[in-house]
Amino acid sequence: MAHQFFGKWISNDILASLEPRNVFHRQLQKVSLDCSEYINQHILFRKKFDLKNVSQNAKIYISADDYYKLYINGNFVAQGPSPSYHFQYNYNEIDIGKYLKNGENLIAVHTLYQGLINRVWQSGDLRHGLICDIVVDGSVILSSGEDFLVKTHSAYTEMGVCGYKTQFLERYDSSASEVGFEKVDFDDSTWKNASICHFDDHVLTEQKSSMLEFEVIPPKQTRVEGNRMFFDFGSNYVGYLDVTATGQSGDTITVRCAQELNDDGSLRYELRANCVYEEEWILSSGKSTLDWFDYKSFRYVELILPDNVIIYNCALRARRYPFALKTTPKREYLKDPEMMKIWELCVNTQKYGVQEVIQDCMEREKGFYLGDGCYTALTHMALTHDDSMVRKLIDDAFATSFITDTLVTCMDCSFMQEIAEFPLILVSLVFWHYRFTGDKKYLQTNYKKVTALLDAYRRDYEKDGLLRNLDKWCVVEWPKNFQHGYDVDIREGKVCEQAHVSINAYYINAIRTANKMAQILGKDDYRDETPLLNAFYNAFYDAECKLFCDAENTKHKSLVGNSFVYAFDLCPNKEAKQNILDMLDENGIDTLSLFCTFPILMGLAKDGDEVRIKEALLHDGAWKRMLKEEATTTFEGWGKETKWNTSLFHLTMSYAALFIADVDLKELFS
Repeated sequence: MAHQFFGKWISNDILASLEPRNVFHRQLQKVSLDCSEYINQHILFRKKFDLKNVSQNAKIYISADDYYKLYINGNFVAQGPSPSYHFQYNYNEIDIGKYLKNGENLIAVHTLYQGLINRVWQSGDLRHGLICDIVVDGSVILSSGEDFLVKTHSAYTEMGVCGYKTQFLERYDSSASEVGFEKVDFDDSTWKNASICHFDDHVLTEQKSSMLEFEVIPPKQTRVEGNRMFFDFGSNYVGYLDVTATGQSGDTITVRCAQELNDDGSLRYELRANCVYEEEWILSSGKSTLDWFDYKSFRYVELILPDNVIIYNCALRARRYPFALKTTPKREYLKDPEMMKIWELCVNTQKYGVQEVIQDCMEREKGFYLGDGCYTALTHMALTHDDSMVRKLIDDAFATSFITDTLVTCMDCSFMQEIAEFPLILVSLVFWHYRFTGDKKYLQTNYKKVTALLDAYRRDYEKDGLLRNLDKWCVVEWPKNFQHGYDVDIREGKVCEQAHVSINAYYINAIRTANKMAQILGKDDYRDETPLLNAFYNAFYDAECKLFCDAENTKHKSLVGNSFVYAFDLCPNKEAKQNILDMLDENGIDTLSLFCTFPILMGLAKDGDEVRIKEALLHDGAWKRMLKEEATTTFEGWGKETKWNTSLFHLTMSYAALFIADVDLKELFS
């Protein structure tokens, strides 16, 4: 049952007075949003309360916009919520009985309003605040209101923005007066009372996915060179640096983080993914502890120390979604050491990469992307038998229909992007979820949304049986150097006027999938696919060479375009299928990338072609190339140099684990 809040949304007097701003629009609309007036606002809250009889039956219901970290009686409890839209904003229900005591207690919360237009949160919208209720033995004993104390945290000043306006680099000052605000004996006598948010319009909904878990990772190697200390944590992780030091007040430590080393052994803190991980930590007198608010993706750390500064401990605190491996590799792969290395690489990526949402990369964007996210979420469900991440993706993707009924690309954020193929991949994920879970009720709920989506595509883009004039980016394959010369103008930021083979293959497959859903639900087919198939063959099929052209006005035939034809069972005859497989054999799986490799492997799985699947997985230029380049998590491409801004912690290619796992893929994809 959903919790009905007694608490109010509260903030400081300035942010509480702001009226929400609309940050939503179609991608090609010319919209200018200057969101520089309120950025990087770290707002603290404190409230003391009395308990006469401590009960283990104690819960807090809590949310904050953009984000919170919760402390009770000086103990860190949890952080959240998972990103969501304001009209279905997530709140968390957390057991807190073990943190409470008889007598006086303290709740302290650190919140952030980031204020940037990016792929991380719905921010830049002038919505900030905290809301909470503490419930003991069924009774509300504390609610957020004007009796909470509030203060801006002055320890955090920004050192620039990294990634695609993804996060602020932090200069953290341990001597700031607010440091230690979470402690019971902290002096808050100069703090002001909180203000109730005048224009609050959040509609709260219980977060259905789990809270994050944390794991302390000690360094595998440590070395000291003069005033520099180096730490290697053995693998790329997502999280925070925990380090304690003593020095003089004002001493400044430079903190550098990296995912790899340069050839000379120094840290490559200027990441390939366009993030410069160099920050500062200002010490207080005595012992100081670094307290990053935002997280990074890193393996290596370098501390540049002033004279006489002593480091007492250094660890990496990894954050991740709960992960319990429930699936094993296929029996025939267990004795193959190369296959097991790929399995371990992909499982490790899933275990430590999935956060509160399925992100694409862990540093440059931190975006909750549709499309390739469907493949990552499916793999996560297959490995863990936990469908919560799949549901999160499906539900939040369909929620973007308030922006456009043809959906957008990146969910729960204020960055507006549309990629034409991605909503069509979502249709497949809805079906795969049913195949894996057998949840007919959830399929019924989503079938209505699927047909509404396909109706919108038909209304806006279909003409004479083909999709054309798409005001959405057609990515097809990424990056461009993997597109095999695809002869269509698919540049982002413009209307793609041409009808081309890839997007139309996706479209027919989505309609076929909707028809399969209808049959399972005892309904009439959504739509007759025959006229679409006829238009598809007439436009793209070259009967003489038995391959498909990229578009209706070109004779160019690419492996990229034909890969989707094969994957979605659109070959008109055995000769065409064989010709596409011959193209694959000649070019190799490593000539494809993020968006063609999965469909090809899916097609091979449906055909039971275990030989080609194994050849693809063990290709020297694919996952084995990552391992040769010392990958501990999957890359954004087959190698570090295959993309100009390569993320070395990117979830998509972890889907190899799905094709190694002991899963009936014929049943799943049929």
